[in-house]
Amino acid sequence: MKLASMKQGRDGRLVVVSDDLAWCADATHIAPTLQAALDNWGWAEAQLRLLATDLAHDVIPKERFHERDADAPLPRAYQWADGSAYVNHVELVRKARGAEMPESFWTDPLMYQGGSDEMLAARDPIPLADESWGCDLEAEIVVVTDDVPRGVSREEALAHIKLVGLVNDVSLRNLIPAELAKGFGFLQSKPASALSPVFVTPDALAEAWADGKLSGVLKVDLNGRPFGRADAGVDMTFDFGTLVAHLAKTRNLGAGTVVGSGTVSNRDADGGPGKPVDRGGKGYSCLAEVRTVETILDGKPATPFLKAGDTVRIWMDDARGHPIFGVIEQTVAAG
Repeated sequence: MKLASMKQGRDGRLVVVSDDLAWCADATHIAPTLQAALDNWGWAEAQLRLLATDLAHDVIPKERFHERDADAPLPRAYQWADGSAYVNHVELVRKARGAEMPESFWTDPLMYQGGSDEMLAARDPIPLADESWGCDLEAEIVVVTDDVPRGVSREEALAHIKLVGLVNDVSLRNLIPAELAKGFGFLQSKPASALSPVFVTPDALAEAWADGKLSGVLKVDLNGRPFGRADAGVDMTFDFGTLVAHLAKTRNLGAGTVVGSGTVSNRDADGGPGKPVDRGGKGYSCLAEVRTVETILDGKPATPFLKAGDTVRIWMDDARGHPIFGVIEQTVAAG
């Protein structure tokens, strides 16, 4: 089952979307918003699935689904926490700023609390007031939970994952070092993130979803050219069950909690940090990684951070070559 929110009010209008993302059916008679559905998921899920079946059989009123008219599935989320499932990425980024990575990062997830009062739609621009801030894209996988009780195990946490999607977790790299030096984490360096047009239930992902991991090539294009082709199911140190359980260790999680994987990152076949797509590698899911690799190889980075007019495109195809979650396509806007 695929769900989306069409732009309407502050929290969108809930619709069920066809598997090919061509059509949608209004679902507001079941729940006015996706958050409302998640608040009562035990009942709402069954009703939404019936509606999705009716849409597939073309027996109910439907409308064309246009991704440009979709809001973020959760325009406001009660919680957004981003993990560090791909430790290869963490290691590389820390190298870039000359910071050692503790061995515990391989056994205990790193996670930060992001801002979720504004989640951008997939076609919204990336606002950038100052290019010197070092604007970076970060292509990631996200999951959404129902209510999760404090202290759940990894296995129990997996059962609370109800939806899967993508996110562009924008970072302002040049603001990060000073913020981290204060010893209190990210704040100004983490502006609003953009969610994929559609969220999908894990069962609809079939064999691509297993053991809390989503397998498949996460595609990233930068200004129309292939930039990243990393496989989300490879080199994932912590699965989503582990990440959700980590977040819930000392507190309950409210329905609608969004948990990110961290930037998807693959090592090269020889164990190295990875090669660009145009050199036969899987590329990168953020600019910080390629800049780190350039520094390692050449002594300094050559790839610039995002600037006004740059366009970022993030998506994942199914076996037939069709986007599963729709496409995040954003252009950097000055001011």
